Amino acid sequence: MPELQTQNPDGHRLYICGPMSGIPDFNYPAFNYAEKLLIHAGFRVVNPANNGLSRKSPWEHHMKRDIALLLGCTGVATLDGWQYSRGARLEVHIARELNIPVMRLAEWAMWSGR
Repeated sequence: MPELQTQNPDGHRLYICGPMSGIPDFNYPAFNYAEKLLIHAGFRVVNPANNGLSRKSPWEHHMKRDIALLLGCTGVATLDGWQYSRGARLEVHIARELNIPVMRLAEWAMWSGR
């Protein structure tokens, strides 16, 4: 599965979470922008827009892959509108139940971890 990574001294690997279904181009431009922003802030990033599956794959296949990716992360960065997405709500619920920190993209981008 392709993903961009950089070294980060705090060891945080962030999962990008946001709405895709029903949005033009599956909201990939927003996910890709978030990935660049977080990498620039020094985080390793998992972008579900690059989960290795075809855009035409069923929602359930994407969610299974994405949840597996989420479980390997130490934090979740939410995009605007995540709360209106069935999949994003599921991802945030799982993260919170597993004590994986969830913060808005802008909060992670400004967070130093110290």
